[in-house]
Amino acid sequence: MFQCHGYAATSSKSPLARFAFQRRSPGPSDVQIEILYCGVCHSDLHRVRDEWGGTLYPCVPGHEMVGRVTAVGRAVTKFRAGDIAGVGVMIDSCRECANCRDGFEQYCDKGNTETYNSPDKHLGGHTFGGYSSHIVVDEAFVLRIPDNLELAGVAPLLCAGITTYSPLRRWKVGPGQKVGVVGLGGLGHMAVKFAHALGAHVVLFTTSAGKAEDAKRLGADEVVLSGDPAAMAQHTNSFDFILDTVSARHDINALLQLLRRDGTLTQVGVPAEPQPISAGSLIGKRRSFAGSGIGGIAETQEMLDFCAAHGIASDIELISISEVDDAFERMLRSDVKYRFVIDMVSLQEAR
Repeated sequence: MFQCHGYAATSSKSPLARFAFQRRSPGPSDVQIEILYCGVCHSDLHRVRDEWGGTLYPCVPGHEMVGRVTAVGRAVTKFRAGDIAGVGVMIDSCRECANCRDGFEQYCDKGNTETYNSPDKHLGGHTFGGYSSHIVVDEAFVLRIPDNLELAGVAPLLCAGITTYSPLRRWKVGPGQKVGVVGLGGLGHMAVKFAHALGAHVVLFTTSAGKAEDAKRLGADEVVLSGDPAAMAQHTNSFDFILDTVSARHDINALLQLLRRDGTLTQVGVPAEPQPISAGSLIGKRRSFAGSGIGGIAETQEMLDFCAAHGIASDIELISISEVDDAFERMLRSDVKYRFVIDMVSLQEAR
């Protein structure tokens, strides 16, 4: 084992503060990574403040990591010291169930091991995430990072990127399709970029007229104010696919009415309260309402390679580790374009 430094919350009310803990030394199939950048996900805030329940303290959040490989186990074949690598939302799974065998480790029947706040089968206790100096992960859950993208902008791809890419690929979004994206936040801005790169006609739905110019810069062909009934009515029965990234309460039935026959609305935002869905919104045009999580490891690598081919990364604001509590508050106000990323060099400077 070796000592690692990070930032942790010790309770749901405490700010994040410096925290020293032990990582395991690399085993035969392990990759040790010095973390260079770590994205700040809204789920980090939920976990730190125990808003979903079940948070294990001390909690070291962070599941969007890009770093440099510093050591590998003797059986590792995909990485060597000096490589740039990434780690996302999960670091292991049972690897035996049908979902794991099919490359859908995110839906592991026995439950995958999340990067933080999951039982640590190696050291006991629970896993610690990427707000830290290093991480050690089995190579099967480590990702190759393309060398033509700015690394800080790559970090959020490991969660926000794959969360939006996976459903777009699952429902075969491509040229000739009309695709809606609901919300222009950390998830939504990636969905717009991906849908545009896949060749679809992209329409952004937003409650803020001030986001129109930025949405078009990111790749939207049209912007619709979702609070304007007349503007919404112009798109009735016309969408092949809608990706809903909004986590606040909103009218899903109004969005379902925009789908053409056999169209699908997929939810990736997670509203805190149940949302009413009218059966009539689905039955009339044989529409579908679906959900989607992150992608498996193979699909996440596919997404990273797609980003390299199309020059796609997340729009970010780089912060130091000491600014993370302020970043949480700013996220609650939607005061970020569009993802915070921690420069982990600041962790060393804070010691």
